[in-house]
Amino acid sequence: MDAQQDIYRGVNSTEKVILHVDMDAYFASIEEKSNPMLRDKPVIVSGSPETRTTVSTANYKAREYGIKSGMPLGQALRLCPGAEIVVGNSSKYLSTTSRLLDIFREFTPRVECYSIDEAFLDITGSMELFGGAMPAARKLKDRVREILGLTCSVGIAPNRLLAKLASDSSKPDGLTLIERKDIPGLMEKLPVEKLCGIGEKLTARLNGMGINTCGDLAAYPEERLARIFGVNGRILKSMGRGDFSSHVNFFSQQDEYKSMGHSFTLYRDTVSPLLVRATLCRLCEQVGRRMRKAGYRGKSVTIMLRFSDFRTLIRQKSFRNHTDDGKEIYRVALSLVETFSEEKPVRLLGVSVSSLIRGISQPPLFKNEIKRMLILSASDRINDKYGEFTLSSGLAFMEKHMSGRRSGCHGSIMKREEKKDAGR
Repeated sequence: MDAQQDIYRGVNSTEKVILHVDMDAYFASIEEKSNPMLRDKPVIVSGSPETRTTVSTANYKAREYGIKSGMPLGQALRLCPGAEIVVGNSSKYLSTTSRLLDIFREFTPRVECYSIDEAFLDITGSMELFGGAMPAARKLKDRVREILGLTCSVGIAPNRLLAKLASDSSKPDGLTLIERKDIPGLMEKLPVEKLCGIGEKLTARLNGMGINTCGDLAAYPEERLARIFGVNGRILKSMGRGDFSSHVNFFSQQDEYKSMGHSFTLYRDTVSPLLVRATLCRLCEQVGRRMRKAGYRGKSVTIMLRFSDFRTLIRQKSFRNHTDDGKEIYRVALSLVETFSEEKPVRLLGVSVSSLIRGISQPPLFKNEIKRMLILSASDRINDKYGEFTLSSGLAFMEKHMSGRRSGCHGSIMKREEKKDAGR
C-alpha cells in the first residue's frame, strides 16, 4: 500500500486511468454460489414472498423474461411463474462486498465504493505494476473470480462518467476500454439517456429541446443550458463532450455518515401495539449493530410512522450522551412512539440515529456498563459469524413470529398495552 502511494506521489500526468467495476447480478450471483442448485434457473432475490415486496435483483436468465429490479414480485412471477425466489440476506452481501473491496485495494489505494456492487478505482499510478490498464483489469477480474467465484464487468476510461458507460456496455463479464481518441466519435451519436445521471425525466426534457444525442448536447449553447438548468447547465454540456471529474475518493476519505437508520414495511397493516413495539425493537437493534460495526455513536433518535392512508409522522429526541446501544436507542424511540395518538393501522416504521461522532469510545466505569459492553461485543461476534439476529432481545425475536399473523388488537398505537408489559 505504501509503495503504491509513493508511486502516486510521483505521477504528474493529467491523463487519469479510471476503472468502473460493476458486479454481475450481484445478489443473485452470490445466492447461486451459495446454492449450486439455483444455477441455470431464473432466480429472483427479494423480500419474503408473503410480503408486499419488490425484486432486489434477478439473474440474467430471469431478465430474459423482462424481470427488472424494483418490479413488484407479483408482476415478476406473472412474467416468469417458474422463477426461483430467494429471500435476500443483507449481511451475506455486505460481507462479500467487504472482501471485494479488499481485492480492489490490491490494485490501488484509490478505491471509491459507489454502491454495494459497484466501485471506481483510480489505477493511474499503479497500473504499470500489472503491465498496463488492460492487464490490470483482466487480473482484477481473475482475482474476483478466483476468490469469490463471481464475475464482474469492468470499464476503463479517462474519467468516471466514461468508465461507467464502458462497464455498462458489455455485461455480463465484460471488459471495455474507452481511450481519449475514441471519445468524440463515441459521444456524437450516443443517446443522452445512456449517461449516468441523466434519468427518464431529464431525458424527456432534453429531447423536448431537440437534444437527443450527446453530440446534440455538446453543441447546444452553454448560456441557454445555464438559463434552463442553472449551474448544472455547464455540467451537462461537459457531459455531452464526455468530460467529467476523474477524482476518485480514497476509501478512507469518503464522506462520514451523517445518520444511520433502517425502515421496514410491515407484512400487513397493523393496529397491534405489541407488533409495533417488537418491530421497533428489531429496527433499533439493527441500527445499533450497524453503528458499532462502523465505529459510530449517536445522540439524536428520529422515528417515522406511516399509516395505512400513507400519512407519515416524524418525531425526534436526543440522548444526554452519545450511544451505540440498540437497547438505549429503543428506549428513546419507544418514548417517541408513545406520543402518537393516531388510531389508524400502521404500514411502515423507521428509526434513524443522527448527530454521529466517530472514535469517542470511553472505557466503562461501572459494573453494569462493563457487563452491557461485554454482552454487546459477544452478541456482535456471534451475529457476524452466524448471521443477523442469531442473538437478539426477546422482543425483537417475537417480531418475526408475530408479523405473519393478523392481530386482533385495536385502538391507538401504543397506549392500549397492559401496564405489566410496559417494562419489557
